[in-house]
Amino acid sequence: MIDMKKIVDTHDIVFITLDSLRFDVASEAFNEGATPHFFTLMSGQNWEERHSPGSFTFAAHHAFFSGFLPTPNLPGRHPRLFAASFAGSQTSVDETYCFEEATIMEGLSKIGFVSFCAGGVGFFNKKSALGGVLPDMFDYSHWEEEFGVTEIDSPTHQFSWMAEKIRDIREPVFSFVNVSAIHQPNCHYVPGQQHDDIHSQKAALSFVDSKLPILINAFQRRERDSFWIVCSDHGSAYGEDGFDGHRLAHPTVWNVPYCEFVLTGCGS
Repeated sequence: MIDMKKIVDTHDIVFITLDSLRFDVASEAFNEGATPHFFTLMSGQNWEERHSPGSFTFAAHHAFFSGFLPTPNLPGRHPRLFAASFAGSQTSVDETYCFEEATIMEGLSKIGFVSFCAGGVGFFNKKSALGGVLPDMFDYSHWEEEFGVTEIDSPTHQFSWMAEKIRDIREPVFSFVNVSAIHQPNCHYVPGQQHDDIHSQKAALSFVDSKLPILINAFQRRERDSFWIVCSDHGSAYGEDGFDGHRLAHPTVWNVPYCEFVLTGCGS
């Protein structure tokens, strides 16, 4: 496990959730060469299979933002990168970055970080009281129709907004993007297809990968190195065992891809 106390002292932090992405789809895309930028960022190591703490976006992100990231798909207690302090925690270790506040963003704010949120799916759109809960945890957050699930080029808009926002920020940043493109509907990433399935989800992931250089270049221009966490919040069933969608208990929903890596900035 990486020492998050040291990372927080020296790095920006980038957190990306690929909303609704299944582990099997991510792994197959990686092996097929459909995600070359992720392949490079991950040094050729395929996605790690983990369990999500929630079966839908709101629940999973609420857990994530308090330090409960997806856990390895293995028995036993798994130490956490971040942890909000509370009595009885058994997964905080010497390398865990602990904070007294309720969320990672609040904890990092106390030591000078500025947090940004590029919203994606409906739980980030601020159109309702519920849609404002998660984005309101950040110093700066934004959502527009071009960030949403029906916009085919949403990754370009989301990554470009984030790149612009961090460009002149001298303080360390915590940058979060909830990528909406992989969430349904994703059939529009396969010409002529009228329904979502694992093939259209894979095509959506490949499209997201093609837009990653927007964000990569933005952080490579910063003085600090950046520590990246990329995962899915939950998967999506496409008819397996009669199940469809998410917010349900099925391996296609609970098993999610996860990776972490360091990107070098221009000051190194």
